[in-house]
Amino acid sequence: MTVKTAGPGADERLASTGLARRLLIRPELGAVVGAVVVFAFFAGQSETFRSVDGVANWLDPASTLGIMAVAVALLMIGGEFDLSAGVLTGTTGLITVILATRYGFSIWTAMLVALAVALLVGFINGLIVVRTALPSFIVTLGAFLMLQGINLGVTKALTGTVQVSGLRRAEGYEQARAVLAGTFSLGGADFRVAILWWLGVTALATWVLTRTRPGNWIFAVGGDDRAARAVGVPAERTKIALFMTTAGAAWLVGSILALRFTSVQANAGLGQEFVYIIAAVIGGCLLTGGYGSAIGAAVGALIFGMADKGIVFLGWDADWFRFFLGAMLLLATLANRLVRRYAEEVRH
Repeated sequence: MTVKTAGPGADERLASTGLARRLLIRPELGAVVGAVVVFAFFAGQSETFRSVDGVANWLDPASTLGIMAVAVALLMIGGEFDLSAGVLTGTTGLITVILATRYGFSIWTAMLVALAVALLVGFINGLIVVRTALPSFIVTLGAFLMLQGINLGVTKALTGTVQVSGLRRAEGYEQARAVLAGTFSLGGADFRVAILWWLGVTALATWVLTRTRPGNWIFAVGGDDRAARAVGVPAERTKIALFMTTAGAAWLVGSILALRFTSVQANAGLGQEFVYIIAAVIGGCLLTGGYGSAIGAAVGALIFGMADKGIVFLGWDADWFRFFLGAMLLLATLANRLVRRYAEEVRH
């Protein structure tokens, strides 16, 4: 396979490469291959898995996970982490249910308040990171612990238990459920509307990353923050916006789940932040930042959805899913390293 260049000393961006080589350096390649392998494995052993109803079943968990994985991927490409993303889905859901059931807010007003709170949390996380230069791991871990305490403390104080319920009786519930947590029929099966939100979020994030100036800024601040600042990239604003984007995605997922189940547990979303990060890594994001794709993160979530339901369809113990998470994380990290090295060789 050859690489045609524009001549000695020419700009490497003018070089043309073969189709196979261009595909090999795509960050989502490993995730796509993994998704095909996982699908083939479960589909070959379970007729239910490959049926239309089965597809609807494993796309359901993939959708909510995928929304968060895509947002987390953007943040990781920008060189940061958010360990509060999982518990924030529970916080926003609790705010919506509490305001709608305890204080008479309509669903839509309660959701807007929850969105404002989520964006504020994201803004504060981002502001602390950029102004103090503390690792985002530490800052968002602190936010994680505080939000967890607030969720438990407020819920127990209001209800005497760790759950808030009764959302179905709130004004505007049916309309909000139809938009965020309803279903649509396709091929004789009922699919969740959240799948459409997942696809929309993925498409929007991909467009931002590949077709807009802010997308270039995200890659720049993740690759080399100082160099990005030196060429005029608004690094602080970009990183704060990324934290707010992750918080906004947490609000969306929290709202979807609250409307679907009509109640929220105080510990909702606890531990999910690691699953979001793993899905993004499987999708091609590097832990060091500056590399990855939204499509890859979405495919990483798809792999999790297939494995989650595939294990059930095969009658295996659900504990094997944790083993799968760890194995996929290790394999994806190794694959990403190899792809990145290959990409660097191609550029040089």
